[in-house]
Amino acid sequence: MKRLTQLFKALQRAPLSARARRFANDRKGATAVEFAFVAAPFFLLIFAILEIALIFFASATIEEAVADAARDIRTGEFQSAGQNEEDFRAAICARVQTVADCGRLRVDVRTFEGFSNANMGAPVDDEGDLDDSGFTFEPGGPQDIVVVRVFYDWQLLGPGALNGLSNLPGNRRLISSATAFRNEPYE
Repeated sequence: MKRLTQLFKALQRAPLSARARRFANDRKGATAVEFAFVAAPFFLLIFAILEIALIFFASATIEEAVADAARDIRTGEFQSAGQNEEDFRAAICARVQTVADCGRLRVDVRTFEGFSNANMGAPVDDEGDLDDSGFTFEPGGPQDIVVVRVFYDWQLLGPGALNGLSNLPGNRRLISSATAFRNEPYE
């Protein structure tokens, strides 16, 4: 303790410039301080990359599931087997259950007179939430034009700093998949 007191008194007697020079030349802990400056942005960037990768993976999985399930409507297998909306939803859920909670999956299947009539807007209400109240399930018959749309309400994992990824209120992202086709002439 005596030695520490002597060192402190010697530092007090040294001119201010000498103390500043001694402090500037001391490199102990510099790496820790530099890492503290870089750590938060670095980990935020890593987390953002992982979040975006998860969103792209889920989106690609949902796209593939919708294309596969819609193929059964297009070829008439779905209608010939007498299946309904729940069967169609189950076909999609079986393919996406590893990345998505099927309870948050919304399905809209409609039949149109022509491709130019298939003008559909985003199903978002005035508050910015998904509005599935007008969704129907009409797989159509032979030669009908059908539009299949599937929406998934993805809850983002990241903090508020990643709000640029959300397109719904409450730090959520709406993942959508759609396909339009003319049913084959099955019978």
